[in-house]
Amino acid sequence: MRPTDRSAPRSLVHRFQARAARRPGATALVWRHTEVDYGGLHRLARAAYARLDALGLPPGAPVGVLAAKSPDAIALVLALLAQRRPFLLPSPTLAEPTLRALFAQAGCVAVLSTEQGRPLVDHVIATDGDGPELPTASDPDEVGFMLTTSGSTGLPKVVPLSTGATARFADWAAAEFDIGPHRTVLSYAPLNFDLSLLDLWTTLAAGGRVVLAEADHSTRGAYLLDLLVAHEVNVVQAVPMFFQLLADHTRTPVSTVDHVIVTGDVLPERCLAALPDLFPNARLHNLYGCTETNDSFLHEIDPGAGVPVPLGKPISGVDAVLVDSDGAVIDGPGVGELHVRTPFQTAGYLDPALDADRFGPGPGGRAGRYFRSGDLVRRHPDGQLTLEGRTDFQVKVRGVRINPQEVERVLLAHPDVAEAAVLALPDPVAGTALHAFVGRRDRSLNSLAVRKHCADRLPRQAIPSAVHLLDTPLPRTATGKPDRARITRDHVEKGT
Repeated sequence: MRPTDRSAPRSLVHRFQARAARRPGATALVWRHTEVDYGGLHRLARAAYARLDALGLPPGAPVGVLAAKSPDAIALVLALLAQRRPFLLPSPTLAEPTLRALFAQAGCVAVLSTEQGRPLVDHVIATDGDGPELPTASDPDEVGFMLTTSGSTGLPKVVPLSTGATARFADWAAAEFDIGPHRTVLSYAPLNFDLSLLDLWTTLAAGGRVVLAEADHSTRGAYLLDLLVAHEVNVVQAVPMFFQLLADHTRTPVSTVDHVIVTGDVLPERCLAALPDLFPNARLHNLYGCTETNDSFLHEIDPGAGVPVPLGKPISGVDAVLVDSDGAVIDGPGVGELHVRTPFQTAGYLDPALDADRFGPGPGGRAGRYFRSGDLVRRHPDGQLTLEGRTDFQVKVRGVRINPQEVERVLLAHPDVAEAAVLALPDPVAGTALHAFVGRRDRSLNSLAVRKHCADRLPRQAIPSAVHLLDTPLPRTATGKPDRARITRDHVEKGT
């Protein structure tokens, strides 16, 4: 093992402990309207550390963690970071066979939880009592968090993140969004989602206060508004669905929020239009990144400029390149796949066999290791970058190449459409046909109106052949994106 690089930023757990020692009475977490101070969270982490030590697991061997977000689960993660033990943190809502496959791939010697009764769990880690002081030694190249991709097209990929990468990201995020003592940040994302690196772990490392949203209430606009108002939140980071839920519930302005960060998905025009009234005192940001690279681009949103919202400029230390289908670098206007290199990225997937398709040397002779994002990005004549879709979602319909995500954006522009997913499915006549799955906010909306809306805005080949109107939410992955595999299974294979 290499010795710790003294020039590297201090690890997240080291910074948390320093905050707990300096201001033990300051609020670290708000959970179900109850406050947990830094001293209290530190005691929970010490107790979890003692329970981990008592298990006698091989030093440095990976473990799995299956737990919903809570103070106890956060304390367990802090204890694992202090123990310098890699941990796989998948969504606890994944199917058991998928979880088993992921834990086996990661070589987990045990699966831990803070909750009784979870299947697959070997040990329930209680966080009551006390324990020894948490160690602070770390190696910036050691793996801590192991997150997963969404898995919307198959088994999720395991993405190991070094302690140095997460610490560098926390430095950037805290400075960019003014996260620190006396600041309050909403944690809306699940514990397993990479958004938590900003709203939860950066905030704890910086000495701020985190308001935890419960997963069971995460689609209730009234609940979300109450969290923001009651706890005077300053920073909100969330997927567009969060802001649309809020906008559909209220027009009450939330005056304490001064940074709104939209990330994880394309921002629909209807949602964008609601943001200035909801957050009259906030700077609005579009933040783009991948699990493999963490955040890469930041754009301050001008609501009057409309959609699509630009990706923005590469953040400090990031290099990004557009590459056409022949592998040539695009220097001027055009559409190409985005290749990215960031200071926060993974060294590669846990399974090295998967690296070849996504990681490689820099395009055009650039130094370093770049990630092929799979995102198609357009550079406009003024230099702005906008997201066009995915290379792996491109399909041909009647000989014409179609991007289903562009069709989704058009559908979401309809005022009575709450959500939409477009799938290219086999067709006995055309070979491939587009099916639109539309969640409607008004039951009077019919398929004829949807098709006319599309016909006014799309080429003929891109108009969905079938429109499925739904009055229940679309199934989503753990990261909040439409779960295309489940949509196919639930609404196509079952004929619903």
